Amino acid sequence: MTALKGLTKQRLFWPVVALLVLLLGDLIASPSFFKIELRDGHLYGNLVDILKNGAPLILIAIGMTLVIATRGIDLSVGAVVAISGSLACLWISDNPDGVGTTLVAFGLALGLSLVLGVWNGWLVAALGIQPIIATLILMVAGRGIAQLISGGQIITVNSHSFEWIGSGFLFTLPSAILVALAVFVLASVLVRRSALGLLVEAVGGNPEASRLAGLRSARLTWLVYVFCALCAGIAGLMISANVHSADANHAGLFIELDAILAVVVGGTQLTGGRFSLGGAVIGALLIQTLTTTVYALGIPPESIMLFKAIVVLVVCLLQSPAFRRRFRRRGARPVAPAPTPAPEKVEVTA
Repeated sequence: MTALKGLTKQRLFWPVVALLVLLLGDLIASPSFFKIELRDGHLYGNLVDILKNGAPLILIAIGMTLVIATRGIDLSVGAVVAISGSLACLWISDNPDGVGTTLVAFGLALGLSLVLGVWNGWLVAALGIQPIIATLILMVAGRGIAQLISGGQIITVNSHSFEWIGSGFLFTLPSAILVALAVFVLASVLVRRSALGLLVEAVGGNPEASRLAGLRSARLTWLVYVFCALCAGIAGLMISANVHSADANHAGLFIELDAILAVVVGGTQLTGGRFSLGGAVIGALLIQTLTTTVYALGIPPESIMLFKAIVVLVVCLLQSPAFRRRFRRRGARPVAPAPTPAPEKVEVTA
């Protein structure tokens, strides 16, 4: 019993339980939900689709986790997704198809994403603008930049080398999964096998104390915004390559909200400090599983947002120690007080 109580206090316990319960419900509703087939040397199935379609969200959630760990927020990742995809598709559509053209498109898109991350970091770290306001500027203006790049049109491309990052395969697995896994491993090694993770938590836990201790908190804050924009740029390439087009209006729409939800569900608090990259990945998979479940079971797509809100609310309540204590107090039966024994009579003799 003590071990179970200790397990429930772990940050990843309730997100993992929610994900397993959701997958179990999918299995009950559709016995073939877990079916995986090997066709033409590639793996196909609902579970593979969850990982593949959730790869862009996983990437953005990883970057968002580090930003939130420094007491920040990045609302511009959806706009960066649209800008990255639009610039890459524009370059590919104007040049002959080939690996060289695709590599140049990747370089241009990711280079511009880094510039946008530097812009966000400069506003937050150098000018001291509140992160929600600083990134809201790019969130609004970024869609306009993407529209200018695409000319207000949906750019359609047909490039086999470009589609690899979104819908290609490597070692029977979708390449998007492998790219997201590589970024996760790289980020985990940097923040857990070096002092970088401890510095991020120190800056998020108490920025003033970190500054007085000699930490370059402004430079570190700048760095996490640049990394988050880079993750969003890679996600933009994935999304555009998967649908063979760039839509400046709808690419990455509301993905910043899904990323924030994934980070919070994964156990990272918005107040900064301690963070969990693994929790962000589990949160992203939970949100993507909800989307896949809605489509697989024939539920109207309009209800996706409602299902996300309900599941996130339940997981957050289960993670709340105050809620669990109140729930246990209500479930406990009141114990009747023991009767007070009557006082003994003492006879006094003359």
